[in-house]
Amino acid sequence: MNRWKDWYEQALRDLEAANIAMINDFHEWACFIAQQAAEKMVKALAKRLGYDIWGHSITMILKEVPVDTPDDIMEAANLLDTFYIPTRYPNGFDAGKPGDYFSKKRAEEALEAARKIIRYCEGILFG
Repeated sequence: MNRWKDWYEQALRDLEAANIAMINDFHEWACFIAQQAAEKMVKALAKRLGYDIWGHSITMILKEVPVDTPDDIMEAANLLDTFYIPTRYPNGFDAGKPGDYFSKKRAEEALEAARKIIRYCEGILFG
């Protein structure tokens, strides 16, 4: 059973949750959840194409899926990949907690990167 649509729908929910986190000044969580939204969307794409992908790097997943991914999408993936660990763990930095390091501007960048990847994947899924 191919559950790509479940991954797709959860990706959209995650994007909404990332926006809620940003609005409420949880910028580190907005960045992380944006990464999760994009990761789930590229996994939806991979599953739709018949690939069972593991791992959390959006960049690596896009390299494994046989689609011609534009450079701007890969740049968005690279940005979001940087949010996977340091947004959640205090030991990602020499001092302070993740909330000290992630701003509204950074959260907006993460959300825009996730939206870009989601639009790209939807173009393939439904185009």
